[in-house]
Amino acid sequence: MLEICFRKVNNAAVLDLSGTLDIDSSNLVEKVAWCLESGYQDILCTLDGIDVMDYAGLSALALAFKNTVNHQAVMRLCNVPVHIRKTIELVYLDKVLEIFPDENSALASFVQDREMSQIQNAKLRRRFKRLPLDIEMGLRSKQDKEFHTVKLLNISAIGMLVFSDKVYPLGDILDVRLSLKPIVYDLELRAKVVWLVEKKIQPQIYPGLGLEFCNLDPKIQEKILEFVERNLPLDSEV
Repeated sequence: MLEICFRKVNNAAVLDLSGTLDIDSSNLVEKVAWCLESGYQDILCTLDGIDVMDYAGLSALALAFKNTVNHQAVMRLCNVPVHIRKTIELVYLDKVLEIFPDENSALASFVQDREMSQIQNAKLRRRFKRLPLDIEMGLRSKQDKEFHTVKLLNISAIGMLVFSDKVYPLGDILDVRLSLKPIVYDLELRAKVVWLVEKKIQPQIYPGLGLEFCNLDPKIQEKILEFVERNLPLDSEV
């Protein structure tokens, strides 16, 4: 029989499992589901109290884990006895379920994950900040002999929107030439056409092109970010 003791540690749900993980362990799936419904995103199962686990018990463990993934939550194991771990490894469940040697290291991993996620989300939001502009720049395709002048309407670290009297097909790779003074002069890039402005929806900027930078050097991307952030209002969420 599987017994489950629930504890809350910081923002994590800790489930202390003891007894036997077998065909009668549906309460594990139910308890994990309850944790998810209660708003817990981090679930830790301690297994040092488990004496026996068979394949039916493994299935219950796998179902509980799958449920956490479906809810975009995290479930991890710790204090797993050697004989139980061997059973988990036999079916390669250790490749998807993270196992920690003790409770402290497992709980610390949740905190580290949240911190990294916040950092990554902040970086992503930063890359997508768009700065409205009204400056001239040059575009050229493989078929063009020379750059022709277009109007740059906005720019971010990943791309730009331009007003162009010449419309290029989706997927075309274009040479881009512009200056973002005083951050960077005579900037030459390559960009892919990923969006065409529709006249009925945005007639004021038709014909326009949405461009995505190709193989942008990280150092150049930082320069573009610096230009965008320097010129955006302090309270802007663009």
